[in-house]
Amino acid sequence: MTLFPLSRRLASEALGAALLVATVVGSGIMADRLTTDTALALLANTLATGAILVVLITVLGPVSGAHFNPVVSLVFALRRGLTAMSALTYIVAQILGGIVGTILAHAMFELPLLQTSTTIRAGGAEWLAEITATFGLIFVILAGLRFRSETVPWLVGLYITAAYWFTASTSFANPAVAIARSLTNTFSGIRPVDLPGFIVAEVLGALLASMLASWLLMEARNPQTPTETESAP
Repeated sequence: MTLFPLSRRLASEALGAALLVATVVGSGIMADRLTTDTALALLANTLATGAILVVLITVLGPVSGAHFNPVVSLVFALRRGLTAMSALTYIVAQILGGIVGTILAHAMFELPLLQTSTTIRAGGAEWLAEITATFGLIFVILAGLRFRSETVPWLVGLYITAAYWFTASTSFANPAVAIARSLTNTFSGIRPVDLPGFIVAEVLGALLASMLASWLLMEARNPQTPTETESAP
């Protein structure tokens, strides 16, 4: 696979994060304007998010790996798939891109560009949901790469579509997206004061998934290979 220069990879990560957040926030605004049914609004928000993930990972994956998510970059750095410095710059690009995405969504819907969310998202159940959502996301990515790498865009899109509905937090699973969503006082927002709990939960979920994947997805030992306690013939 061609390794693109870091500048292009950072541009890819920022662009992907921006378009992802613009989709999350923008579709939330659109849904909220078109219906008073919260479940229907969430469904619209969910479908748009799952769809854009498939598209963005497919087209930008070959450039930067299509992380768009600080905990994904963190896990890849810990697994030596990304240098520490590259991971750090990826994370900065993702956060900045996400913020631009929120501003873009506001501009498209003629809302104040800079806002602060007042939507309360806190408590043990929400944090457990974020641990679960992020754990599942990271595990799906690692397992997909291990066995069927070409399906990762669809696996991620479908997983997030499902996780919107089976988690109490509606599956942020992404610190950059959480930060960006704290800057919109619309359907998809989260209070800035609630960010630390979400981010800690997301990091914890990612680390747990990485540890499990390291054991569960390791190469199987050939039954014909002598064990450490067996002597070779």
